[in-house]
Amino acid sequence: MSAGLPRTLRLLPWTGPEAKPCFLITDDDGGRLSRLADLTEATQLDMGAQLLAHAEDLLPDATEAQLRFLAERLTEALRDILRVVESRELRTRG
Repeated sequence: MSAGLPRTLRLLPWTGPEAKPCFLITDDDGGRLSRLADLTEATQLDMGAQLLAHAEDLLPDATEAQLRFLAERLTEALRDILRVVESRELRTRG
């Protein structure tokens, strides 16, 4: 890391042991772990959009078991998306 460059803290789109947040301390946005985090965020957002479309199709005729499974998956997707939003807010406040 170069002297004089500001270091930033980035919330990563995954958690560590015991579901604790993971952070990356960096002085640039181009490192390998930053690129992996960018790809993971994009994948999480895409999966959330696909799940929402699936839910819209499934809801009218869903069984109780299907609704429970869907609610669990939607909860996971929402948790991922909120983590992405929080990470991006932290980076824009810089």
